[in-house]
Amino acid sequence: MSTAVIAFDFGLKRTGVAVGNTLTGSATPECTLISKDEKPDWQGISKLIDEWKPAQIVVGLPVELDGTENPLKKRIDRFCNQLNGRYNLPVDQENEQFTSIEAAQRLKQLRQSGRKQKVKKEEVDKIAASIILENWMQNNGYR
Repeated sequence: MSTAVIAFDFGLKRTGVAVGNTLTGSATPECTLISKDEKPDWQGISKLIDEWKPAQIVVGLPVELDGTENPLKKRIDRFCNQLNGRYNLPVDQENEQFTSIEAAQRLKQLRQSGRKQKVKKEEVDKIAASIILENWMQNNGYR
């Protein structure tokens, strides 16, 4: 049985992707897929599913500070249903509140330690996906 998990930080323009392992409890930023006309890059997602053969998919769920539903929730629910339908894998959602902020802070720290390149949004997205996956693994006893 596979111990791989793929996480998505879904967005209408970009979707960050991270891969993790439930045995080690680790998550690694993988890539950022670019959406076309606000539709997921299904070809890119299929390649990742074929490559990693995950046992589980995790999708970040934005929750507003006051607990109300984020406007993207319906789109994310649809994305989760499509993932489950296409790949016949369990899909779980994990609160992604503050993950993009934390991802940007991690990149800023890298830059301060000698990295000269400007932080790209694509980098923030895939690191946010890894934070979502780290949180999911911690909340489900894998870390």
